[in-house]
Amino acid sequence: MKNFINFHILISHSPSCLNRDDMNMQKSAVFGGERRVRVSSQSLKRAIRKSDYYRQHLGEASVRTKKLDELIAIINDRLAGRYDTDLLKKTVGLLAGKELSVEVATEGDAVAPWAIEEVAWFCEQVKRMVAQGQDEKALGKLLKNETAAMRQALASGVDIALSGRMATSGLMSELGKVDGALAVAHVLTTHSVDADIDWFTAVDDLQELGSGHLDTQEFSSGVFYRYASLNVKQLQENLGNAPREKALEIGAHLLHMLATIVPSAKQQSFAAHNLADLALVSFSDIPVSLANAFEKPVRSVNGSGFKEPSIAELHNYWQQIHTGYGLSERCGEFILGQSSVPEGITRKSTIEELKTWVMNNGEG
Repeated sequence: MKNFINFHILISHSPSCLNRDDMNMQKSAVFGGERRVRVSSQSLKRAIRKSDYYRQHLGEASVRTKKLDELIAIINDRLAGRYDTDLLKKTVGLLAGKELSVEVATEGDAVAPWAIEEVAWFCEQVKRMVAQGQDEKALGKLLKNETAAMRQALASGVDIALSGRMATSGLMSELGKVDGALAVAHVLTTHSVDADIDWFTAVDDLQELGSGHLDTQEFSSGVFYRYASLNVKQLQENLGNAPREKALEIGAHLLHMLATIVPSAKQQSFAAHNLADLALVSFSDIPVSLANAFEKPVRSVNGSGFKEPSIAELHNYWQQIHTGYGLSERCGEFILGQSSVPEGITRKSTIEELKTWVMNNGEG
């Protein structure tokens, strides 16, 4: 049974600025000795987590915050008053290791993910603890024996099961740590990029001459390689020993989102709402990135653009890795256009067919 699902995506973006650094410039990285435009994995994962597709197919995402007072108000609203505020405060306080009856300092705290139904499950345990006259230490010992129940409560927080959770204080540090099942690489262009600067103005309609505002913004275009690897067993464990079919269904939705979701930065100005040109999925025994297909930057030859040579380099490198290491993989691919697909990769006509192939365990 293959435990890893590798997702390889090539997506071409028209002029855009999808992810910026502290200087308001495009994020970048040097790879193969040349500058590439970069979209951080954090940016891509947040765009996926906050997307309408995620909400429709995987439910509400966790709330990531260190502002516990505001968090309690959100939980109270989402649970429609299922628990009184004092119980919520006590529960969140125990989980975070903070006394919420006084003003809570958040400086230096980490932003932590909170799943609403998981908090509700802990509320039930705290209510039981109070009713039985137990103290907090007894609760911690009691809950250590209920790991499976806790993980099932996390089923409503799929993004936590995928990305993992760290905690350094409170009950969450003892009971709530989660090893992430999904590894996501920073997204890089397959070629070097010379960025442009947009010198823009905002015209004041009530001003006869000149403009009301002047500024600059770096931007570029390119073909980007996205890579992610899903550890199926880890995802099953994180969801309370969920069946493999459930993990594969989530994998199919991940494929859809990796092929279609774009970070929202500057999209009102650039509208780079581009979909993937290629999506290659492999079921394998180990996670395998194909990023080194682009260690030597792709060059445009005789006006070919970057898309076609990027597809050729990806296929060529996959064949080298697959053959050279004797990998035992099941591979499927959806690709726009007429490009040929290497032997050993099953071609699918649509992204929906490829998603179905993923849900069928890479068979059919």
